Amino acid sequence: MGKEKFSLENATIKSIHDAFTKNELTCKQLVEMYIDRIKENDKIGPKINSIIMINEDALNRAEQLDEEFKKSGLTGSLHGIPVLLKDNIDVTNLPTTAGSISLEGIKAERDAFITKKLKEAGAIVIAKTNLHEFAIWGETRSSILGQTLNPYDLTRTPGGSSGGTGAAIAMNFGLIGIGTDTVNSIRSPASACNLVGFRPTIGLISRSGIVPYSLTQDTAGPIMRTVEDSAKVLDVISGYDENDSLTSWSIGNIPKTYTKYLNKEGLRNKRIGVLKSFFGEKESHKEVNNIIYENLRKMKDKGAILIDIDENIDADKLIEDISVHLYELKEDLNEYLRGLGSKIDINSLKKIIGSGKYDKGIEKNIEVAQTLDKRMPEYNKRLFERRKLQNLVMEIMAKYKLDAIVYPHQKRPVVKVGESQVERNGVLSAVTGFPSCVLPAGFTNPTKTARMGIPVGIEFLSRRWNEKVLFEIVYGLEQSSKK
Repeated sequence: MGKEKFSLENATIKSIHDAFTKNELTCKQLVEMYIDRIKENDKIGPKINSIIMINEDALNRAEQLDEEFKKSGLTGSLHGIPVLLKDNIDVTNLPTTAGSISLEGIKAERDAFITKKLKEAGAIVIAKTNLHEFAIWGETRSSILGQTLNPYDLTRTPGGSSGGTGAAIAMNFGLIGIGTDTVNSIRSPASACNLVGFRPTIGLISRSGIVPYSLTQDTAGPIMRTVEDSAKVLDVISGYDENDSLTSWSIGNIPKTYTKYLNKEGLRNKRIGVLKSFFGEKESHKEVNNIIYENLRKMKDKGAILIDIDENIDADKLIEDISVHLYELKEDLNEYLRGLGSKIDINSLKKIIGSGKYDKGIEKNIEVAQTLDKRMPEYNKRLFERRKLQNLVMEIMAKYKLDAIVYPHQKRPVVKVGESQVERNGVLSAVTGFPSCVLPAGFTNPTKTARMGIPVGIEFLSRRWNEKVLFEIVYGLEQSSKK
């Protein structure tokens, strides 16, 4: 087939591996194609501005994998598959900036646990992606790179904080995207960029080697084009890590493979609760609501049983009254920075603030975070309220005999550049620690700046360690939506 004829647009892990085995494509050719796309579209052309740095060693690694393939075939389940890592995830030969000039040039001494797992499966890290600085909010703007744009509407943000990963995957700059999520940050870019975003149960994926925001709520996860590829990546990056004690809870809760649950009839007889309080009621919410309701109709046609949830949950109140992210930022970030040793002068949140080397858009949040800590009564009150919320969600699921809960990820389309992200619902999964997945739901009506319309995401949440049921549901809906 040759490098020139292989299309990245509809590539999957399987299609790439098929091309390798048929000798129609090499790892080196594939990596070159992705890097060429980055060079042609990220800083020039549409100027998506999603890539902080390209891994100069990627082509060497691709050549090594090509040699290994000649001798023994595929070296792992992700052999030669290009990965885009959010730049708060450590890679030994690349700096980890967390999007901040204050950490520019700082390299970790070892790979993050999930980086190591990806490499062991044969994947190639080809670039680090932009994020909202220190993953603190949702527009994907940083002092190290600036504003990333949404490929579907260059006047809008790509969501955040993992918007660099989302925009880059949407632009076919790589096949595997890895983001992190403290409140909305995997699922927001997935919703805004027409992708699959999977936030797993807290403890399924290690956070060691990832710049933290709030270790009570932080997790990493895939941002991908398809549910099948999301399952394949989750197979690789999940599991116990002695450097993250929460992952010990995953033992006995991980199936041999999540791909076992990719059932085209996965919606049949699933009882799914529609969380009405997460739908907007204003004219500005109408387009999103209509798209979500159309998906609910598809779900019913595929055999799902939909039940309206009467209980009122207010997403904004969950952030204001329960989320602990700002209370944990200082201590969790400081511990990570101290772990970098003497190589870094700016080794605390206080010194970051004092340096002035950050985007001014995060100034209010980091200044507030500097005044908060885990010993405050309000922090412990929030943890107590978090437990009450977990119990409430479980009671709702028990009362209605639910397999999952469904709602729009964002009540109205992702915001324009320069505006702050609003009306997102991802906090329910983040605060409970329960798994959720955002799936492409459709597009708003076309506009002058969005010829296809603006992507809208539908979110499904289930109980702890119930990823397998989520995969059944989202795969069933994804397949029913394919023409």
